[in-house]
Amino acid sequence: MSLTLGAAFVAALAQIHTPKPNQSIRLFDVTSFRFPAFIVPPALKELRSFATLSRSFGLLNDFKYEQTDPDIFYGHLAEDTIGLLEGIAAGADGSVGAVDATGTAGTAESPGAGGTSSSVTTNTALRGKRILDVGGGPGYFGRAFAQRGVEYYTCEPDVGEMAAAGIKLESSVRGSGLELPFRDDAFDLTYSSNVAEHVPDPWTMGEEMLRVTKPGGLVVYSYTIWYGPFGGHEMGMTHYLGGDRARRMYEKKHGKRPKNYFGESLFKVGCGEGLKWARAAAEAGDCELLAAFPRYHPWWAWWMVHVPGLREFAVSNLVLVLRKR
Repeated sequence: MSLTLGAAFVAALAQIHTPKPNQSIRLFDVTSFRFPAFIVPPALKELRSFATLSRSFGLLNDFKYEQTDPDIFYGHLAEDTIGLLEGIAAGADGSVGAVDATGTAGTAESPGAGGTSSSVTTNTALRGKRILDVGGGPGYFGRAFAQRGVEYYTCEPDVGEMAAAGIKLESSVRGSGLELPFRDDAFDLTYSSNVAEHVPDPWTMGEEMLRVTKPGGLVVYSYTIWYGPFGGHEMGMTHYLGGDRARRMYEKKHGKRPKNYFGESLFKVGCGEGLKWARAAAEAGDCELLAAFPRYHPWWAWWMVHVPGLREFAVSNLVLVLRKR
């Protein structure tokens, strides 16, 4: 098995030598795996100049601040997330290079809770959109979105988490991602960043995200893969020894419970599971699966998501891009 994976890995690398931003990647069949022909989908074409190796290293460097200085970690992640969503939205609606320096946010009927919008420099793919952030936490993302000319809402179940950074957002709503307190078809774009691994049923949350999104709108679902290097969160790579053992080792070393407590607020979620759910939703006619890719990888490494086995370890964070039907 390991030899087959190794051969597949080497063969794939041979296909992506000296990649260029406007070059498509096509993989081929290997003995044990059927690699689908992979061409960068339209929804991701605007992201190729964004998803660089230097960006990947910068995000990796920020990870060490997640627990010690969350302002740095989540502040940078918020800006990166906005860039990610702008690129996806631009690719999905065909607004290539759509940037306007004097854009003004549009207005729309409230979906059930107070929102906010502003007029700033922004990519026109997001300007004026009503966006829901499922699991927005202490508001780092909301602060960044306030500068982007969008109507932003966040839904977070933990009051303590909402107030942790001292950021006040009038558009913050307390509620569970498993039962979102919004009407059907309320948002242009619904996304979740690194939340699925913290809920016991991430696919129910995915269904709720689809429910509250308008037909033709986008759902961007991003989460941490359990068997990736960051699956254990603050417990480090001890999670490879098992979630319960990693928790006990953390408690013994630090004398306290980890914030992300395995079995309560941290769960195993795989890459293949997310792909299976998204494909099933597409086959049921609920949505169109526009793309699936590793969030923090440079664009020329997106092929890893198509390799069973390897993707569970090499894709540290999966992004699913869905368009609601």
